[in-house]
Amino acid sequence: MSHVAPTLEAFFTDRLLRQQRVSPETVRAYRDTVRLLLVFAQHHLHRAPHTLDWADLNESLIGAFLDHLEHDRQNTPRTCNSRLAALRALYRYASLRHPEHAALMQRVLAIPPKRFTRKTIGFLTADEVDALLRAPDTTHWEGRRDQALLLCAVQTGLRVSELRGLNCGDLVLGSGAHVRCVGKGRKERAVPLTDRTVTVLRSWLRERHGLPDDPLFPTRTGRRLSPDAIQRRVTLHAQRAADQTPSLKHKHLTPHVLRHTSAMHLLMAGVDTSVIALWLGHADPRSTQAYLHADLTLKEKALALTVPPGVKPGRYRPADSLLAFLESL
Repeated sequence: MSHVAPTLEAFFTDRLLRQQRVSPETVRAYRDTVRLLLVFAQHHLHRAPHTLDWADLNESLIGAFLDHLEHDRQNTPRTCNSRLAALRALYRYASLRHPEHAALMQRVLAIPPKRFTRKTIGFLTADEVDALLRAPDTTHWEGRRDQALLLCAVQTGLRVSELRGLNCGDLVLGSGAHVRCVGKGRKERAVPLTDRTVTVLRSWLRERHGLPDDPLFPTRTGRRLSPDAIQRRVTLHAQRAADQTPSLKHKHLTPHVLRHTSAMHLLMAGVDTSVIALWLGHADPRSTQAYLHADLTLKEKALALTVPPGVKPGRYRPADSLLAFLESL
């Protein structure tokens, strides 16, 4: 067996779990990245993963792997950068255990992340939210569960991992109603609930009839919904809602769009961005600035406060032939 296998085992068990105590979501993300890399290397080098050495996993192979993710697997630049970040963490750890490969490790660590265009955040209007919440068939158990899940997602802005991690005991529906969750970095936070959300969740809890440690939104077998299952439910109800609200046909709806919708509705209601950052569980308040860019109404209000400059229209004409040549390039 090569040196790669014991180092990989130590990276996950010693560095990530024991020293850094990262979340299970981080472990799964790093695991998936390494698994994809080993499968790619096996196909590319025609060697079993347990026989690979660090010399095989050089910067050329890592570069080819990133190209494979982007072009063959159709991953976005954000996803490719997340995979690269996981590999960087692995190679930084491996460089301390294998100084003989220090130069190779540094060349891998020098691979830059991909640049990408930051698109304006997508979100739903109030009418589109109402249409989405009406889409589930509440005459069935799954429809009532989905309606409670969608309303909770839109009103609280929880991440999909936080939604699926909710237990029945995380709801406080009395005075000062709120939901408790554990977010990124294992940071606990409490998000208040509106009267409408409290009514729906109280009815769902009575029907759910689960113990405090049972999943709040389970499958029919009582297990937690997977992220893919939540995405499928959102997509299904978005398609149904689009029949009544055509504007939804032009929007790619994901659970994260529901999180953006919660933030945008808070911003439009005049809530300060620092409070929105606390609401969403952002570690850095600067992450909330993206919602300011997406709110056109704020920009229109700013425009209304400005005075148009009294500049006569005209076209710039260079005064020199050489400058005119450079201007034409």
